[in-house]
Amino acid sequence: MKQVYLLFFLLIVLSACTNVNEDNEELVRPVTDVQQEVINPENQTTAITENTPNTPSTFVALDQNSLSVRDFESAYAMCVSALTAYYKATWNDSEFDVNTYFDNDNLKQYMQAKIDSQHELFLQNDLTDNIVTGLKAGVEKAEFHDEGDFFYLKIDAEIIKDVGSYAEPTEFLIQNSRGNLVIVDWYTSGKDSYDSMIRGEDQVIDNPEIWNDGEWVEGSPIRP
Repeated sequence: MKQVYLLFFLLIVLSACTNVNEDNEELVRPVTDVQQEVINPENQTTAITENTPNTPSTFVALDQNSLSVRDFESAYAMCVSALTAYYKATWNDSEFDVNTYFDNDNLKQYMQAKIDSQHELFLQNDLTDNIVTGLKAGVEKAEFHDEGDFFYLKIDAEIIKDVGSYAEPTEFLIQNSRGNLVIVDWYTSGKDSYDSMIRGEDQVIDNPEIWNDGEWVEGSPIRP
């Protein structure tokens, strides 16, 4: 399968390291796939406010029917938004609207079960008082697979809490669905993560059709 690695100039222009605070403001700091040192020019700033519509149309593709490397900025913003919402849902019991980020019913069901399971675990261990207040995220790896018409993103996220923080890497596959960018796979590979325990460790995340495979869904332990 042909892969296009996002190049220096693309990642300089687009988002690759983001701080998200509890007011949902984002400060974008670009990095490259060949130089992981963070660069912070003053003019590389964007913001997502609380008034941003919480619908899939927030993350639209430039072309109604296809995906291109020019959609990277929106794809990355969607993944950071999804991660922020996910961690606030599991720790703070905030709302996570699966319809904002997914259109596959199997993946929606799995993600909701994942959120519910993680939140219940934190409740049982009296951990929910230490809420999530923000997120720091940076791209470790970004690929555009033009033959499969999808992005692969591996994002390193540091979850900022009232007291302390912790880090987890998450892999995403993103496609264009009727003009909207959607996440078609999500795998967090941190130690003892829910995905590692349920789906198995060291998974290769490269199949955007995996959640459409009824045999895989029914025959694996991912069905809640």
